[in-house]
Amino acid sequence: MADVKKVVLAYSGGLDTSVILKWLQDVYQAEVVTFTADIGQGEEVEPARAKAKALGVKQVYIDDLREEFVRDFVFPMFRANTIYEGEYLLGTSIARPLIAKRLIEIAEETGADAIAHGATGKGNDQVRFELGAYALKPGVKVIAPWREWDLLSREKLMDYAEKHGIPIERHGKKKSPYSMDANLLHISYEGGVLEDTWTEPEDDMWRWSVSPENAPNQPTYIELSYQQGDIVAINNKPLSPAEVLSELNRLGGAHGIGRLDIVENRYVGMKSRGCYETPGGSIMLKAHRAIESITLDREVAHLKDELMPKYASLIYNGYWWSPERLMLQQMIDASQAKVNGEVRLKLYKGNVQVVGRKSDDSLFDANIATFEEDGGAYNQADAAGFIKLNALRLRIAAGKGRNLK
Repeated sequence: MADVKKVVLAYSGGLDTSVILKWLQDVYQAEVVTFTADIGQGEEVEPARAKAKALGVKQVYIDDLREEFVRDFVFPMFRANTIYEGEYLLGTSIARPLIAKRLIEIAEETGADAIAHGATGKGNDQVRFELGAYALKPGVKVIAPWREWDLLSREKLMDYAEKHGIPIERHGKKKSPYSMDANLLHISYEGGVLEDTWTEPEDDMWRWSVSPENAPNQPTYIELSYQQGDIVAINNKPLSPAEVLSELNRLGGAHGIGRLDIVENRYVGMKSRGCYETPGGSIMLKAHRAIESITLDREVAHLKDELMPKYASLIYNGYWWSPERLMLQQMIDASQAKVNGEVRLKLYKGNVQVVGRKSDDSLFDANIATFEEDGGAYNQADAAGFIKLNALRLRIAAGKGRNLK
C-alpha cells in the first residue's frame, strides 16, 4: 500500500463508509478524518459524529452546505436550462463537485495526504469525485476501496462489520430495497425491481411526491420573482437559495410533480435505469425558460439551447471544474443580466403550466405582435423582400432541377 499517513473520508455513517473507515485504518494504517456533508438529504447527519468517534476518529467534520449547494451549483446549472439526455435534471451529478471541493479543503486544513470515497467501480460518482479532486489538488492521492478490496457484496460487508465490531443493524427495521441518493434537488432510486426495465416502480417507493392521481383536485398558483436568472422570492416573499428550492419541493411534491423513470447512459459505458424525484427542479426549469422567453434576444436564446447539451454532459461526466465548463458558465451568466421579472405558474396533478410572465426588461412588444391595427409599428410588406432573398438559392437550384434529387 502507498505511504498514506492521514486520509479524509467522505463519510455518511452508513454500512459502506463505516466499513471503509475501519478498512483504511487496518489496511493503510492511516489516521482517518471523516467529512459528512449536509446538502439537504433530509436525514439526521449528527449520528455520523458518534459513529466516527466510536471508531477512533479524532477529527470529525459535519458541514451544512445547503446554501452553498443551491447558490453556487444548482442555480448556475439552471441558468443554462440544463437537462441531460432530454429528461434528467442532474440531481446527483451536481452535488459531487461540491463534496470533492470540501474534501480537498479539509485535506489542506488537516495536512492529509489522501482522500477516500465509497463510490463503486461501476458508477459515475467515482469519476466525478476524482476528476474534481485532481482539478483542485493535482497531487492528491485518491483511495477508492471498491476498486481495491474483495468485499463486493452486502453480506461480505456485514460480515466484515461484525468481525470488527462496527455497529450495524443486521436484522433491524426494514430497509429500502433501493440504492438511494438524496439532496435538496432530488432523490434517486436504483436497484431492486428497477433493474427490470419493464417493471413499474411501486408507488410507495416515492418519498417527496404524491402520485398525480392522488394529487389535490384544485390547482395551486404561485409567482416566482427573478433577478439575473435566479429565483429570489416566491409569492413576493424573499427567500434564500436553499429556502427557494425547499419550498418548491414542497409545493411541487404536493401535486405529484417531478417524477421520472429513465434509462441513462453512464459515463463508464453501461446503461442504467433510475427513478428520480425532482419537484422543485422541474418547476424551476419551466419557470426559467418562461422568464427567458420575454427577456432574452432570439439568437442568444438559440445559442444557449445549442450549448446546453454540451454543458449538461460536462456536469454529468464530472467536468464541473474544467476550463470548458467555466468558460460556458461565463457565457451563460453574461446572458442573464436582464433575466429579471415574474413568472406565474399553475401546479396541478403532475403538471407545471406557465400562465403568466412579465418583466421591466421584456423584449415582447404588444404593439408589434398584435393581430389588430398596429399603427404602423410593423410594415408587413417588408417580409416580401426578406422571403425572396432567403429563397434565392432554392430558386436557383430548382431552375437546375436539383431540389427534388
